Amino acid sequence: YDRSLLVAFFREEKKHIIMENPVEYLLNVVRARDPDQVEFIQAVTEVVQALEPVFQQRPETVGVMEALLEPERTIIFRVPWLDDQGNTHVNRGFRVEYNSAIGPYKGGLRFHPSVKLSIIKFLGYEQIFKNALTTLPMGGGKGGSDFDPKNKSNAEVMRFCQSFMTELSRHIGANTDVPAGDIGVGAREIGYMYGQYKRIRNEFTGVLTGKGATWGGSLIRPEATGFGVVYFVREMLKTKGQTMEGKKVAISGFGNVAWGAALKATEFGAKVVTISGPDGYVHCPSGIQGEMIDYLLVLRASCNDVVAPFAEKFPQATFHPREKAWMAPCDIALPCATQNEVNEDDAKELLKNGCQLVAEGSNMGCRPEAVEEFQKAGILFAPGKASNAGGVAVSGLEMTQNSLRLRWTREEVDQHLQRIMHDIHEQCANACTEYNRPNDYVFGANAAGFLKVATAMLQQGCV
Repeated sequence: YDRSLLVAFFREEKKHIIMENPVEYLLNVVRARDPDQVEFIQAVTEVVQALEPVFQQRPETVGVMEALLEPERTIIFRVPWLDDQGNTHVNRGFRVEYNSAIGPYKGGLRFHPSVKLSIIKFLGYEQIFKNALTTLPMGGGKGGSDFDPKNKSNAEVMRFCQSFMTELSRHIGANTDVPAGDIGVGAREIGYMYGQYKRIRNEFTGVLTGKGATWGGSLIRPEATGFGVVYFVREMLKTKGQTMEGKKVAISGFGNVAWGAALKATEFGAKVVTISGPDGYVHCPSGIQGEMIDYLLVLRASCNDVVAPFAEKFPQATFHPREKAWMAPCDIALPCATQNEVNEDDAKELLKNGCQLVAEGSNMGCRPEAVEEFQKAGILFAPGKASNAGGVAVSGLEMTQNSLRLRWTREEVDQHLQRIMHDIHEQCANACTEYNRPNDYVFGANAAGFLKVATAMLQQGCV
């Protein structure tokens, strides 16, 4: 037999199978390779299913997506550290350098007991498309550890951060990989890690973002994600001829994202009616504003991870134990806590309570069934890769300021952020128009981000 003809036959047969159902082919690849990585498979499923029209119109992009199912580099390492009693502890550290087609790897570090490879991969995968949407030259990455900073002394956190950075410093650099903060990694942790990096590498460079204001940090970075969510919501409402004035906003969480979103929503005339924590939610029908918003920072700094004290301090607010923020009537819902916090029942509750718009402040904050409920009801829904890109956008602006050896004013950074969120919305809207998917922000965000990365990868060859 002619082996070349046989090889050609099987190659064409595979091509036929792939193009007959590219979505199922790609999902079978990821399920076979990483069957135990539930969060990663969920993220891939959402993106791949949304991109089916793109695969049909541009079949060359199927191979690009298959390549994106595997990170460029996955680093897992041991992190030993001593507690205040001199006992040794060992945690696991991660850095997934996912894709560098359009710039150096960029994405946060998360310190939380739930951290595992599946979660870091899902976050890194989402980060690729989110960073592409910002219009800044940044690739995608993510990292972290299963270390829990809660109930640790400053000295214990410092020793852990120094041990973590001792290994991580081998793999990062201002033009290679630039980590930032995430859950469990704030200004304190960034400071300890930057100090250790500087000591090991003997250089002062923009290798981390979220730095302190006096040593290379950018103004507005702590509140940037929350501000960005609200700026994106403003753009969504414009398509309906509406503003945020007088709208009731339900927010989950009480960290930096929730705080920033509450600040900006209130500034735009909206009424923030809920915040929440693992212990329940706080409902304030008259609106959370002024001193009440400032108190969110006190709650976060306490590291107790509860919101009940909020209602004790402000009698006009009511605490509802073991319930979610979505029980209160609202016009707009902003999930700002963690992944998969909104399930199908929560979505139905929001719709019953009159919600007309949902925008994710957290990464993959809504389960697929919840997104399906929102889309069936015809309300506006924005996925996190578009709506919560404000944080990484200002991180990118911090990188720019570090490169230029300049420090922009608060107003300058905020103007850049507003422009970026406007541009992200415009990219989503243009993709929806091109593929005749009106108001489908899930499709628009995925298509716009993916096509930018895919174009770069195709031009750079098989690497």
